[in-house]
Order: sequence, then C-alpha cells, then structure tokens
Amino acid sequence: MKIIKQTGLIIFLIGLSIFIGTIFTGSFRLEQAELDSFIKEKQYKSTVINDELSKAVVTSEDLNIFQFSSRVIKAYKNSNAHYDGLIAKYDAEKNWDKKGTQFQYKISGKPHSLSFALAKKAGNGLATDNTGLMWFLTFGLGIIGALLFIVPDVVLLGNAGIKNDGIFLNAATNRGWIGWFAFIFLVTFYILLYFYPDFIVNWVYLVDPISKSISGNPASQWFLYGFLYCTVMSVMAVRMYIKYRHNKYQILRTTSVLFFQIVFAFLIPEILVRFEKPWYDFKNAFPLDYDFFFKWNLDELLASGGLGLFILVWGVVLTVVVVPIMVYFFGKRWYCSWVCGCGGLAETLGDPYRQLSSKTLLSWRVERIIIHTVLIFVLVMTGFALYTFFSGANEIIGIKTQTIQDIYGFLIGAIFAGVIGTGFYPIFGNRVWCRFGCPLAAYLGFIQRFKSRFRITTNGGQCISCGNCSTYCEQGIDVRAYAQKGENIVRSSCVGCGVCSAVCPRGVLKLENGPEKGRINPTEILLGNHVDLMDLINKK
Repeated sequence: MKIIKQTGLIIFLIGLSIFIGTIFTGSFRLEQAELDSFIKEKQYKSTVINDELSKAVVTSEDLNIFQFSSRVIKAYKNSNAHYDGLIAKYDAEKNWDKKGTQFQYKISGKPHSLSFALAKKAGNGLATDNTGLMWFLTFGLGIIGALLFIVPDVVLLGNAGIKNDGIFLNAATNRGWIGWFAFIFLVTFYILLYFYPDFIVNWVYLVDPISKSISGNPASQWFLYGFLYCTVMSVMAVRMYIKYRHNKYQILRTTSVLFFQIVFAFLIPEILVRFEKPWYDFKNAFPLDYDFFFKWNLDELLASGGLGLFILVWGVVLTVVVVPIMVYFFGKRWYCSWVCGCGGLAETLGDPYRQLSSKTLLSWRVERIIIHTVLIFVLVMTGFALYTFFSGANEIIGIKTQTIQDIYGFLIGAIFAGVIGTGFYPIFGNRVWCRFGCPLAAYLGFIQRFKSRFRITTNGGQCISCGNCSTYCEQGIDVRAYAQKGENIVRSSCVGCGVCSAVCPRGVLKLENGPEKGRINPTEILLGNHVDLMDLINKK
C-alpha cells in the first residue's frame, strides 16, 4: 500500500509540474482584423482619427477599469506597430502609475479584465490545439495521483478510528518546507487569478470544452476557478470519507458541502447563463455576497424579468428570515459547516492543516476586532450602495460610493477572502477567512451567541486532558478548558464542525440543539486549597 501511495504522489507531482509549465507554453499574436472583430463583438466603438493611427474608444457601460498586461502588449508588438500607438494612448489616458490598480469590467457580476479577454483571443499552442491531451496530463494525472495517494489509507488506517499520528512531525502539516511550498503555490495562484488573469489563459483553455458544454460559453478565469474548486473538494472529500468513516456526522457533513458547492455554486449558475439568465448562487447569503445590493447587480436583476425579481426577493429573505431562524434552531453550523463553499473547501482541502489554527488569547481578541470591523464595513458600504441606487447620487458626505466598493472589493473580496483566506491554509490553519474576515460568519455568530439552541455539552468527569479537542479546533477555541470544567461550549466563532467530538477518545463532547435555558452554564474554576470542596457540595 505504501508503494501505491508513493506512486500516486509521483503521478500527482508530474501532473502539477505540467500544469504549472503549461502557462509558459504557446505564443500570443493578435492581428488587426481580429482586434476589430473583437471590438465589434463587444460593441465597443472605433473611430479613425487619421491615416497614421486608428484609435479605439471603449464606451461599454460595464467598463469600470481598463488595463493592458505585458502579455497582451507583447502580442500587439508581435503583430503590428499600429498597436503600439493604441497602448501609448491608453497608458497616457489611464495613468497607470498613479492609479496603481487593475481596471476591469463585469461579466455576470464577476470581474474580467479586458486584457484577459484579448490574451485569450490571441493565444495558440499546446493548450489550445491539444486541449483534451493537456487536460489529461494536468487535471487527469493530478486527480489520479491524488486518489492513489489517498485511497490506500482505507487499509493503512485500519479500524482504530481517527488517527493523527505524526501530524506535527510531517513537513506538510507542521509548517515545514512542504507546507511553505504549498503556501507559496496557493498565494501565487490567487494573485494570478485575481490580478493577472491574462497570465493563466493557457489554464483556462483546458476547461473551455467543459464550460461550453454547461453554459454554452468559452471559459473565463472564474469558470476555471469554479471547476478547480469543485475538483479539489471532491478529491479531498474522498480523504474525509476515509479518515472519518466511523463518524456519521462527518460523512453527512462532507456530503452536504460537496453537494451545495457542485450543484448550487457551480452547475446551476452556469446553466442559468446558458439560458441567458443572471449568474447566481442561491446559497450565497448577504453579507458574504457583499455585492448583492450594488447598483449594477440590482439593475441586472430588475432587467431580468421574473427570475431576476425572484432572486432579489430570495436574497433578502435568505438574509433576513432564513438565516436567523436556522441559526436559532441549529446554530451557525447549518451554514458554515453544511452549506458554505468557503467552509467546504476549508473542511476538505484545509482539514490537514486545522491543528495550525492559533489558540492564543491574543488571536481571539484580534479575531473579534477584525471580523466585526469587516461586518461594519460591509454594512456601511451596502448603505452607500442602496442610497446610490435609489437617489442616483454618486457620493454621500463627500465619499464616493464606487470608491468604498473598490476598497472593500480589493482588500476584503480579493486579498482577504482569496489570497489570504485560502493561500494561508498551510501556515495559519484552514479557517483564517472564517475566523477573521467573513462578515456572514460574524452575523451568524452574533445570533448564535445570544439567541440559539445550539451548544456543545461536556462531560467533565470523563475528560483526561489529552488536548485533542483544542488541538484540532480550527476556530482556535480552547475546548479542553471548557471540558475540564464540565461547561457547555457556547462561542460565536464555533462553526459546529464536530471534529473536537470526533477526536475525543472518551466521548466527552456532544453537539446538541436544546432549550435555551441552561445553555450557558459558567462554572467556577477549582484552585486547590483556595476552594472548600464541602461548601461546593452543600451549595449543590
């Protein structure tokens, strides 16, 4: 079995190496006729100023920001010096150096740089000419290798239950060199995805046939991300099924997040696009779906007829009615651990790193400050957006609505949720985004702390202080401290993943939904001779 695992690891690394190398293959060349066709297709206006230089003027209402990357510039230069003039014109008009940001336009509510669209149109080579073969050599080998590495654990782990032997001795799970390599790879991937998508067009070519079969459209970088997301979750879910196969709660929970990610977050939105309807993830609740009340989204929904109106009403009802009711009866776990795609990735891909979550008091204090600041930020931003929508004004008290939206989208939507939220798994644990940045988690946690039937009960008399529960708590909660006192665990940050209960060798912890009365049961801490035990007995 160990030979099979080693073979799987080699195959996976080969697939990963080819995947990385793919972005450096092929060439990019764009002729004037192709650019003219693209401008016409996108309904951009082109005006001939003189014989020496033809200047294109982009006037699409969806065009917020605009930038050419070095890859597109190279494609232009390889084609015709005519395009050098275009580059110079746009560079002068947009003043990149001072603005220092990537200018993008929206497709189905998702940012797409015009540079990416042109680079994808200009590319050719292995990825475009041999899509099926390259998909197998990248995604195919990666999936096969990962499964060969994971599946033998059915035998190697035996029937002794959950094993975490040597997890702090493994370079992949103790912030060793493998962990740092994974960190660098993930962070780089997210930076390219969000800010330099034209550099990964060869990866996007690989999933073009899949995108066309589902939505009828060529793939974007966001389709690539969605496909990768579902693929990684599916493969790592196999690992979860094997590791936690004796725990029905974990099996059901893993199946649930997998279902909601693949069906609700990936397939249904893409199928909607095929029928020329708005791209929408029906499980994505505000304020996690922070741009739901932005003017461009409200305009798109209202212009989409009955379905758009239904989506608008559903989004409001989900946030205001469904979320509080579900949290009251089941705690925030119903969403964070059973439905949310962010939580799904954290619980599958991130499971090997859960022990890296900081358990210090300082982390808890920082967590409370940051996550509630993000929640306030998104609420203020939404207020600005709604005011802009109904009044038609562009600013409030001298602050431009677009500016605050851009700041939030960049700092929270891209850097925190993407680059840090997932990229930092191998170093800081798997719930960095959920603990410190998710505004929906803050909203759910507020309800859970003060108005919910959910708690984790403890049987202090059975606790042997092994520390497994605290070690593997991805939210940084010192579960053992509660267990030793026999005190119920009621914390805003708890997502009810149940792993603390799963790794407990004595059955001390139990996830329950019960009456509110007695849910919070703080107990005194016994400090040796400072407490008269007979007095405690008489009090009871």
